[in-house]
Amino acid sequence: MPAPSVPVSPVRIAVIQFDPQVGLDQCDNNLCKGLQLAEEAVHDGANLIVLPELANTGYTFETRAEAYAHAETLDEGPSIKTWRAFAREHQVYLVAGFVERDGLKLYDSAVLFGPDGLLGHYRKAHLWNQEKLWFSPGDLGFPVFETPIGRIGLMICWDVWFPEVPRLLALQGADIICSLNNWVWTPPPLFDASGRCMASYLTITAAHVNNVYIAAANRIGSERGGRFLGCSLIAGTNGWPLGKVGGAEDECILYADVDLSTARSAPVWNSLNDLPRDRRTDCYGAMLGYDQHPALPR
Repeated sequence: MPAPSVPVSPVRIAVIQFDPQVGLDQCDNNLCKGLQLAEEAVHDGANLIVLPELANTGYTFETRAEAYAHAETLDEGPSIKTWRAFAREHQVYLVAGFVERDGLKLYDSAVLFGPDGLLGHYRKAHLWNQEKLWFSPGDLGFPVFETPIGRIGLMICWDVWFPEVPRLLALQGADIICSLNNWVWTPPPLFDASGRCMASYLTITAAHVNNVYIAAANRIGSERGGRFLGCSLIAGTNGWPLGKVGGAEDECILYADVDLSTARSAPVWNSLNDLPRDRRTDCYGAMLGYDQHPALPR
């Protein structure tokens, strides 16, 4: 009999859904709570852990000065150093969101740490509502980072409403996209009968049409009159959630065991369908700017 197939890039993904609160007096609590849940995930075997957008600060700033006071630099920020040390100590890959200060500019940013330090860094390109008053739009493009467990792309919250973002990450060979979120309550309807919100379906769709895993971490709770949707999930390459979707109010850790390398040859129902190959770039590539993207193969 043939030997059983051995996963080439096995990963246990953990998506952490919790309730970080805004305020300088809350930052230590936010950081500790996120790491407490991350440590629980490590003990459950996770080696890729995803925290929400602005996981150490909360979200609802009232002024740019307040956002600036919560900001950290990529090199010397205390949360950055703590996350780096956590990834090194536990030999895991950790993704987290923070307010980045670069000179006088602020960015809504995400970092990817591995056992050997910083592997990736992304600045949110599409700013939602009052974020436009505090942050500069991201200027790093949509990079994909090579890691020992696979190729990892990053996006943040409102980015998923723009299909170009997951498409560009997928076209650069991302095996998984880590999506860090603060999905907020908007005018109803907020949830369907299954308890999923629109952001759930956008994540499911992005995973499906790009044949890529997406690990989406959202937050819960209320903050300064606003509420957050929960609904974190891990979508497979076929789009369907791997396991449950997080509840609207539940602190939780969602897990999925996957072989990330399968994203490179994920089937689309039959041998003749191939989403990247079947794209009609001759019709729309130049119009959409794909032909000019410096990171894409020629």
